[in-house]
Amino acid sequence: MMFGLVLVVGLALAGAAVYMAQGYISQTQTALNRERELRVRTGPLVEVFVVNKVKNYGEVLTKEDVQTIFWQENALPETVFRDIDVLFPEDGKEPRYVLRQMEAFEPVLAVKVTEPGQPAGLTGQLAKGMRAFAVKVDVASGVSGFVQPGDHVDIYWTGASSDNIGEMTRLIESAVKIIAVDQTADGGAGGAMVARTVTVAVSPEEVARLAQAQATGRLALSLVGSGDETVNGLIEVDANALLGITETVQAAAAEEAKVCTVRTRKGSEVLEIAIPCTN
Repeated sequence: MMFGLVLVVGLALAGAAVYMAQGYISQTQTALNRERELRVRTGPLVEVFVVNKVKNYGEVLTKEDVQTIFWQENALPETVFRDIDVLFPEDGKEPRYVLRQMEAFEPVLAVKVTEPGQPAGLTGQLAKGMRAFAVKVDVASGVSGFVQPGDHVDIYWTGASSDNIGEMTRLIESAVKIIAVDQTADGGAGGAMVARTVTVAVSPEEVARLAQAQATGRLALSLVGSGDETVNGLIEVDANALLGITETVQAAAAEEAKVCTVRTRKGSEVLEIAIPCTN
């Protein structure tokens, strides 16, 4: 009887152990299948360099400021750094500087840092063949201070031309990139800032046009929406077009206002006498 009791208890314990093992194996298999499905959706992961703290414009980027994290290979940002020797060349003794503010654990991109030894000034943000030009603005012409480095703007000129009566407004440059506002070239600054000068990146020919326009009239900026690639043609408005005055109406008004006179001498005086206009 004792042997039979021990046998029954042993079989019960063994059955319980087998049941618990099957449950554990089933849970492990389910978790493994989920992990495999997740890997299929995300694809392979690769290591990329990110900053481990907030880095502001103009600060030096050192090896202590970066670390590696895993990132989806099919969603890698362009110009991301994956090799420490590329980010910090051993033969380059000069440091890199931050061009745009980076938050903690944000990937380090080539467009956000300078080349080794290159200063974090406007020269690092100018493409080949481009020039920096400062446009004088105020709270009205500068879009109430809401333009920031990295934005694109249309530039309008208002002034009087030699063959036009009164002032006119014309679009002279379209979708020009802003690279600095006053003394700030960091694209990470937030909020509105009333600026006195806005620096744009333009070609040498555009520099000449803007300089002439700024010397002969007033310039105003119009902020272009993000991703807007609309190409604008000639846009020109004068007072007559604004008020809808046609050339016929203008001619009639000029004819009505026309006064014809004839000069006649009376003694030593010369008098002008109004007469009906014949043409």
